[in-house]
Formats: sequence, C-alpha cells, structure tokens
Amino acid sequence: MATLRPQGHGPNRCASKKDTFLFDRRRLLLLAARGAVLAGVPAVSQAVTTPGRAGLGSISPGRTSEATADADTPNATLNLKAFGATGDGQTIDSPAINRAIEAAAAAGGGTVYFPAGTYASYSIRLKSHVCLYLDQGATIVAAATPLEGTTSGYDAAEPQGDWEPYQDYGHNHWHNSLIWGEGIHDFSILGPGLIWGKGLSRGHSSDKDLPDPTTRGAGNKAIALKNCYNVTLRDFCILKGGWFGILATGVDNLTIDNLKIDTDRDGMDLDCCRNVRVSNCSVNSPYDDGICPKSSFALGYARPTENLTITNCFVTGGYEIGSLLDGSWRLMPDSFLPRATGRIKFGTESNGGFRNITVSNCVFEHSRGLALESVDGALCEDITFVGIAMRGIVNAPLFLRLGERMRGPKDAKVGTLKRILISNVTSYDALQLPSILSGVPGHPIEDVKISDVYLHQVGGGDAGMARVQPPEREKEYPEPTMFGAMPATGFFVRHVRNLEMSNVEIAAEQPDQRPAFALVDVEGADLFRVRVPRPSVAPAFSLKQVANFRVFGSQFVPDKSFQQVDEQVF
Repeated sequence: MATLRPQGHGPNRCASKKDTFLFDRRRLLLLAARGAVLAGVPAVSQAVTTPGRAGLGSISPGRTSEATADADTPNATLNLKAFGATGDGQTIDSPAINRAIEAAAAAGGGTVYFPAGTYASYSIRLKSHVCLYLDQGATIVAAATPLEGTTSGYDAAEPQGDWEPYQDYGHNHWHNSLIWGEGIHDFSILGPGLIWGKGLSRGHSSDKDLPDPTTRGAGNKAIALKNCYNVTLRDFCILKGGWFGILATGVDNLTIDNLKIDTDRDGMDLDCCRNVRVSNCSVNSPYDDGICPKSSFALGYARPTENLTITNCFVTGGYEIGSLLDGSWRLMPDSFLPRATGRIKFGTESNGGFRNITVSNCVFEHSRGLALESVDGALCEDITFVGIAMRGIVNAPLFLRLGERMRGPKDAKVGTLKRILISNVTSYDALQLPSILSGVPGHPIEDVKISDVYLHQVGGGDAGMARVQPPEREKEYPEPTMFGAMPATGFFVRHVRNLEMSNVEIAAEQPDQRPAFALVDVEGADLFRVRVPRPSVAPAFSLKQVANFRVFGSQFVPDKSFQQVDEQVF
C-alpha cells in the first residue's frame, strides 16, 4: 500500500494543520476498513459524499461498491455491514453500530448508513458530527432486557443528584435508552426507516410483559438526549417508544421534522430546551401525551423551555398503536376513547417555565385538548396558539392552569401564566367539560386574549351542574378533570386578571342548562361579539366576585357593564 503523507508546498515546508487532519482521517478510515476485512466481513464501500456537515442532502446511500472507503472524502458514509452488523433481527447489532459511530467520530464526522434490515440493539451511543441514516426498510429494534445475571443489556441509568424526587424516574436518566447522547453537538438521525422500541419498558407498574424501568439492563426510552446542541431528527418513524419516544433535556438548536410516532406513552418531551422547531409530525399516543414541552428540574436547576415553535402537526390518542404507521387507522374501542390522551401539553413538570412559544396549524383528533400548565413555579409568558382544529376532544378543549403543586426545591415560589394569545381555534364534539382557565387564590392568570374561536360541545348539563362550585385543589396534579363537574358549557374562568374575548361562539349538541360562561374572581373582563347556544333556557353569563366587566356588540346577549359585582346571572 502506498504511504499516505500530507501534501506540503515544497520539500522544506511543514504540513499544515489541515493536512495533518486529513492524514489522520485517512489512516483511521483505512484501518477501520482493513479491520472489517480481517474480521471476515466484506468491506462494503462507504458512499462518496459531498463535503460539509452530515445531513440528508450530503449522502448517496445507493452508491456503494466492493472498494474500501475513500479516506480523502470528508464526511464519508460508513455502511454498517462493513463493521459486522447483520441486520437479521436476531443478532445483537449494537456493538457493530457503536463501532461505526466511533469510526465516523474519530475521522472528524460522517454518516453511518443503515441499509434495509432489522438491527436488534441495546444502547446506541451517539457522537458529535455523526449522522445516522435509516434507509427505507431499515429498522432498529430494541432488544428484550437480558436475563438476570448476564452482562449484556442497555447502558445503566446514570446516578442522579438530590433533585431526583422532583421528577419521575424516566425524566432523570438518559443512558438507559435505545439511542442516547449527552454533551454532544452537530449530529442527526435521518431517513425513512423505523425505530421500534419493542423491548423497552413503559414505566408502568401494570406492565406484565416488560421489565420495571429500574431493572438492571433495562431500557425505557427510544431516543434520549441531554445537554446537546445543533441536533436534527427528520423523516423516520417510531413505534412503541417506551416511556418516551424522544426525551430531549437541555437541548438547544433542535429541529424535529416529519416524524411519525405511534407509541404507548409520550411521543416527544422537550424539556428545558431552547430554539426548537417541531414541524410536520404525526403522533398517536393513546395512553399519554403526544407532544409535551416541559421544564423540569432534571438538570439540577430550573431552566425554561423557550423560543419554541410547533407547527403543522397532528396529534391523537384515538387509534390502536401501529395503525397510524400501517395506514389502517383502527379506532380504539368506544370504552377506551373517553380516556384517550394524545394531546399537546405544556407541563406537568414546570419548574423553569415556558417563554416565547408559538403553536400553529395543528390538528387534534380523539384526544384531550390543548393544555398549558404552571404548577411547580414556572414563569410561563408570551405564548401564542393560533390555527388549531380539534375533533372528538374527550375533556376540556382549552386548559390553562396556574397551580401550586410545587414539586421542586422548597424555596421556589408560585409561578406565573401571563400574556397568552389564543386565536383561530375550532373544536367539534367535545365532551361535557368546558374550556378552563383557572389560577389559584392570590395567584391569577393574567393578560389572556381569546379570539375567533368556535367551540361545539356535546352539552346535556343539568341544573344541578349549573350550581356546582368547583373545589380549588391548588396542590393537586393538574388535569381538566381535577375539578369534577363544571358549572359552564363553554368557559369556566377563575382567578384571572385582564381577559379579552372576541368573536367567540359556544354551541351545544344537546340542550344544556349551564351558563355558556362562568366567571369567578375575575378582574377586567372585556367580551365582544360572543354567541351562546340557541335556543336555550340557560343564562349566557354567571358572574361571581367580578370587577370591571363588559360584554357588548353581541347579537343575542344584551350589552352589560359592571364595575363590581358579587353575583349576577343574565
């Protein structure tokens, strides 16, 4: 073999840093290819790629040959078969996958190519400047947890600090996952293939066929990322992702695009992340939330999730797992549908807060409604929801909750929920719970504008429900069902300051004896052009301890204005 040496500019010139880097890169790649041959594995070529950061546009998976890798080419594509992977669905291929990732990283970066096949795996460890590309027909499947006493299995859950009790077990650990990365940057997972968390624990004590998540060698997440930046996840599918399909904690500059997730718990959790773009994703998660931004204490300090956009996404909890991916769209049984989850929810873990958030052009079907929760001291500010279409919502179409569960450090204070804009929202066939905006005494939700909203409810509330005074339950886990039956058809608003509604219509399928709007302890409510169910014997409004109230310009609701009212129904 010819000696590789850096090319200088003359016999007496020293090699540049770039030349030295290329020399090391060539040697590493050639050694990797030679090692594969010595091991009896065909040295399938790495496809030649264009220079630049590893990404979808820089690879050519189809261009392979029997030659060794072109070590002169930056960002080469390393075929897993050259590192001993079988893709037979039986052999544990994670050692080969990790060898390929290490080789790409050592060479300065590149793409690890998964050709069609089924790659049974334990933990896959991501590295900076490395792309995993899952080709059509390629599946990474989470292997079953090995028997007690064996040495194989998923990487051990890393130790956690004194703050572990502030979050559930799944939020506090990342290494015990099918695919994980910590403290790395500039990497991606791309391609139309599948990640199947078949052997992952869901973290439910009721699971009979899967291990407890704390079992030695068990894994409980499909993809887990901690303290990373410049990350792209695009085009692949996740089936049964375990506790989380994607858990991203402290990840900045994150792009998640065109994923299809069909899973048995959360689709994706974006925890303490900054500068995140989620777009064009479809998530079916009957038993838990679909897209779930959080701001927990899992990093050991409170860090907000901020500068986040979620757009053009579909979330549902109404279909059997797997039927989104195979296109059969089999509905869950009627007995299950009222319990479906599958929504976009901010919280429940909410220590750091949510700031500068936009959710736009998203569709909900057979799921719970949109939820924004601050119950652990989070400062939730400057948040916009626009262009949301919902059908078959199983509880409140909109749920804004400021509470004081305070699961976190003892010195934390109750958070805020302010400057919230909600517009262009339609909901059809929601169950009896109205939309709920509820702070707690002394800590109101503030500065909320709701406009161009149509809420169609099933109705059927009776006079007894109209007289209900919902309990406060300040310290309980937040869910729209936490208050029980509610005394309103369209909106229940309590402990709120500065509320503006315009062009809001409430419709009911069945006659409902509850008022369309019930306001309790509200300071500054301005409503313009509202419509209530017709015909109806129920009042439009119920007001208790309300100040600076006005409704005007509505066709079937008389103009009213109150500076202060203890109790009024009209």
